[in-house]
Amino acid sequence: MTTRNDAQTCPMHARTLPTDGTPLKPSATFGVWREEGGATPLVYPDGHEGWIVTRHELAKEVLADRRFSQQPHERFPMPQDRAAVRDLDDAGLEAIRVADLLGMDGDEHSRLRRLITSRFTVKAARGRQEFVQQVVAEQIAALRDHGAPADVWVDYAQPISARVHREVLGIPDSHAQRFWDLFVQRSARQEQFDFIRDVLALKREAPGDDLLSDLLAADITTAEVEGLALVMMSSGRDSVAYMIATTTTALLANPEQLAALRDNPDLMPAAVEEFMRYGAMFLTLFPRTATDDIELEGLTVKAGQTVSVSPVGANRDGRRFDHPDAFDVSRDAFGHVGFGHGPHGCVGQQLARIEIGQAVMALVRELPGLTLVHAEQLEPMPFAHPVATYEAGSVIVSWT
Repeated sequence: MTTRNDAQTCPMHARTLPTDGTPLKPSATFGVWREEGGATPLVYPDGHEGWIVTRHELAKEVLADRRFSQQPHERFPMPQDRAAVRDLDDAGLEAIRVADLLGMDGDEHSRLRRLITSRFTVKAARGRQEFVQQVVAEQIAALRDHGAPADVWVDYAQPISARVHREVLGIPDSHAQRFWDLFVQRSARQEQFDFIRDVLALKREAPGDDLLSDLLAADITTAEVEGLALVMMSSGRDSVAYMIATTTTALLANPEQLAALRDNPDLMPAAVEEFMRYGAMFLTLFPRTATDDIELEGLTVKAGQTVSVSPVGANRDGRRFDHPDAFDVSRDAFGHVGFGHGPHGCVGQQLARIEIGQAVMALVRELPGLTLVHAEQLEPMPFAHPVATYEAGSVIVSWT
């Protein structure tokens, strides 16, 4: 990638991701890079050089451009992640090869993604509202039983997101604890595939109104069913829980915004967009690789070069959002890239909006005198994933 600023093309100017930021106060380095240009040279953890995009308009262009492949130079640019499939059986390896939506492009990606989208449309998400309300109410009751102080991350956000996730996928209550142990707490891929096969066997015998039953009824291979099941069990749930915990932290740290939301709950749908903009989880999305020489916004991307888009950087671009470092639940934050953008945008974003909105609103409305005792995320923490994401950390709250 070359730019009109020749200094940026010199390898000596390549940077590494800053580690001094937090979800609510990203590193000032992103602002410096954004002012230098739309893209900045970046050294990845494995040592190869690519680019990071921090300007909003360019970020959306890259994410929408199908000439950028999801099969970059290094899928996960950190050595420890390569151990994730160690000792995985042949069927599991094949499932990952043929149905990893996060690493697919073009017609094959579109074909498999279409199999899951019907469960995540606006209409489908609205149809889940009553269930989400029930789950949130039960978790509020559990918090009251637990008593103050409590951890929003462990005692509230994760249980809500996991329960809704299981409902949409069709994982029975009998398998709830195993799902939690294997996918929330995380375990080896082989154990996850063993679990997936057990659940799919149950769904074959007793199909339901759920995503796993849809996959079994579709005209696809067993490997594709298992691969898509892995993607869906592994993706999205942690992002929803992160946003619930991080938004709670932001509101309790900004009492005027909390008061505005309590006084006018109708602000919530738009406020969720501000939550996603202001507290974006992804420092970088999965890296892309240019399949051709591409000219975008004065930048020339050479075929084979790695490009990473930074939602954290793009969502704080003053060219798109006025006073971007201010948290304002009344602002029009639509157009953020907190859910990604383009063909790989978050498929579950409509349901996520409902979960985040209802969970946050219930927390601030149902627990009088809610206050923040301590939040780990207010200080820099190690990234939560090889593809750099912020960690939610414990969010300890109290109430009267």
